[in-house]
Amino acid sequence: MKLLFDLFPVILFFATFKFAENSPDMAMDLVSRVIDDGLTTMTAPVFLATIVAILATVCQVGWLLARGRKVEPMLWISLAVIVVFGGLTIYLRNEMFIKWKPTILYWIFAAILLYGNFVRKNFIRLLLAKAEIEIPEQAWGKLQNLWIGFFAVVGLINLAVAYTCSTDTWVNFKLFGLMALTLVFTIGVGVFVTKYATNRQN
Repeated sequence: MKLLFDLFPVILFFATFKFAENSPDMAMDLVSRVIDDGLTTMTAPVFLATIVAILATVCQVGWLLARGRKVEPMLWISLAVIVVFGGLTIYLRNEMFIKWKPTILYWIFAAILLYGNFVRKNFIRLLLAKAEIEIPEQAWGKLQNLWIGFFAVVGLINLAVAYTCSTDTWVNFKLFGLMALTLVFTIGVGVFVTKYATNRQN
């Protein structure tokens, strides 16, 4: 359930874009209520999807606050990034800003973890505290560096797709490609942790 909650804005962005592609006139009509110029049937889908993604993220935070639940720092960061880059997309009528959004988000995460290295604070270990994973101190450092590298590289891959492929291809990559990369990397991390945990027990 938490995974679906976290992916809620991404899924809505994808679904809205695909709907708008298949119903360009309706998309134009809906977006024109927010954007009064600079619209075409080619750009309306991504603008409409951007508006929906902003609203979805705001609703996520609002729902958690209304229920008295803690809003995780990563969600606050995601909200700030989608509002800024989504807002720039709509205000400047330039879809490249929303395409930069995943990259900026990943690079912010990488920067936070890198900062942790400088202040000798392992944020990955803190995030996994409830899992009670027992691996050597050196392994925790490697694990944090792996995530830093992953976030940095995936940010670059997103830009490569954004600048070399069509918007439709990028939208597909944003949901399925980034999810697949994250899944594969997470499995690799699991193998890494298991290896160190097993060696420690032995």
